[in-house]
Amino acid sequence: MCVPHKNQVTESTQSMAEKNQNYASPQSEDGILLYYKYAEIPNVNDLVVFYNTNCKSLHLLGRVRIAPDGVNVTVGGKLAALEKHIEDVKLNSLFEGTDFKLASCDSPSNEKIAKECGFTSLSVRVVKELVTLSSQPLLESPTISNAGRHLSAAEFHSVLHSAGNNLESEGQSGGKPLILLDARNVYETRIGKFKTSNVETLDPEIRQYSDLPSWIDSHAEQLQGKSVLMYCTGGIRCEMASAYIRSKGHGFENVFQLYGGIQRYLEQFPDGGFFKGKNFVFDHRISVGSSSSDVVGLCLLCGLSFDDYSSRCRCTYCRMLVLVCGSCQKKDGVDYVCELCKKQSKMGEPVSVIGSNINRIDSTPVNGLGVVELESTMLCKNITSAPEHSEGHGTRPIKKLRILALHGFRQNASSFKGRTASLAKKLKDLVELVFIDAPHELPFVYQPRTTETTPCSELETQKGPPPLEKCKKKFAWLVAEDYNVSTGKDWKIADQPFDPLQYRLQTGGFDASLAYLKNVFSKLGPFDGILGFSQGAAMAGSICARRGKLDDEIDFKFAILCSGFVLETKDFELGLINCPSVHVFGNGGQGKDRQIARNTSMELANKFEKSCSLIIEHESGHIIPTQSPHIDRLKAFLVQFL
Repeated sequence: MCVPHKNQVTESTQSMAEKNQNYASPQSEDGILLYYKYAEIPNVNDLVVFYNTNCKSLHLLGRVRIAPDGVNVTVGGKLAALEKHIEDVKLNSLFEGTDFKLASCDSPSNEKIAKECGFTSLSVRVVKELVTLSSQPLLESPTISNAGRHLSAAEFHSVLHSAGNNLESEGQSGGKPLILLDARNVYETRIGKFKTSNVETLDPEIRQYSDLPSWIDSHAEQLQGKSVLMYCTGGIRCEMASAYIRSKGHGFENVFQLYGGIQRYLEQFPDGGFFKGKNFVFDHRISVGSSSSDVVGLCLLCGLSFDDYSSRCRCTYCRMLVLVCGSCQKKDGVDYVCELCKKQSKMGEPVSVIGSNINRIDSTPVNGLGVVELESTMLCKNITSAPEHSEGHGTRPIKKLRILALHGFRQNASSFKGRTASLAKKLKDLVELVFIDAPHELPFVYQPRTTETTPCSELETQKGPPPLEKCKKKFAWLVAEDYNVSTGKDWKIADQPFDPLQYRLQTGGFDASLAYLKNVFSKLGPFDGILGFSQGAAMAGSICARRGKLDDEIDFKFAILCSGFVLETKDFELGLINCPSVHVFGNGGQGKDRQIARNTSMELANKFEKSCSLIIEHESGHIIPTQSPHIDRLKAFLVQFL
């Protein structure tokens, strides 16, 4: 082996240093490079070393995310340096066929935009998966090999031009009706989207990519049996989202995606084609438009045409980007409330205990996190702090999970709050519990017996009726159709001995209970989850089974079902329930639940997909345990939704 002379090494090193210095020359034109690649990465650490070394030597700034299933990159620098980076990346066979999107651009207009978009430094990080479709921690990601078929920009345009006939004539859809699906967030679609009069366009109106699966689940009927054309900024979100749709099986096979996303389409059709407005991008360019001067965005406050996000104004409550024109930004004391917060009545109004009339609301503001993303694929859990709010609006603390609590049979919101006080204390840093009375008021009943008991215990049995003034009204979610409503003025003797299994027969009030919960979600929502105890868990379980049919009237991310049971309705006959859930119940040992048997609660747990459900068995009877390790497992489940 020939060993280079020391002087040769020095000369070679100097030559490389001089060459790399040229890449950073102020006279060179600036550019931006975006690309992603799904591939099995044999050695993640090797790629980390490569990107750190290569990007630093070329003076590239931005974000590199490396996962066992691929790479997602958004970097900026001098065009010559970016071209050299592409050459170096192509030397690795893993990147064969990668679509490198390179464009010239100006440098960031100010330090704030550069910092928020991640272009003041180089960030090379290892993540669990390239794109996390859902923030639901127990929901498995679909197989990327099942993603929808790629359509080039020209093919995509041709399909829209012929309003769907082209897919049928080319045998790509089997003659299915055509639907256009935007896989982006609502703040992106505000300033630009595809529009054609002959094709229905679906805009999920989501805050972040991880909300898309829930939207797909609840709109499955609109997608089934159709040819679905999906699009996003650069294509990466459609890969996983199209695979998720196709994973639903029969009737969901015909899914197509715009290869290279809106960016490649605008390159092919500089006049915009069927795309109106601007393409929102996750770098310091903020947005990229066509040669058309169309402005589709509107100022949040005055409603005039406006599509410039450079001011980085954000919703006061959820921190999502909003459009506020220069004139309206000068107005003092104005809160920015995005359309989703208005629609969902999310005005930061946590609730303590709510009676059946739903009218007690406090006003302590809460908010979500603003998220800096590559192409809207990074999740809130990857962000350590929220970006600063726009000028004139202070930052707010990270919100807690809001969980709607449904009490059991013959209880009320106040008593359930008391019974769960220890649980609320243990979860105080993670959760805000919202308690409501069930809609069906129960009559005051008792059974005579010689030994007197504590007034108003769950089964009131004593020699004579207890003092009415010491008893609070009791409620239920599900009651027999012929039950007698209490007037609240008297007690009555029960017609027959109490049946400990009577709750299994009470389904007649389900429709009324469902309508009541829709009203609760409308007035007091949104809620991140539902917690149900005993009969409340049965009600919550049935709601989980109907998630795809509720048309966003009852929307939540997870359920906690304690001492639950299967409601005798047809909802549970439609297959396994795809909802992240925790099932808490007493085991078969000394702590066996005497009211809801273990196998009864286990039957409910078995109605849920095992991949997204957690079972916590305990020895403490008909309660919600708060001791370790049970509470620790529950916390671990909840923290992943923050």
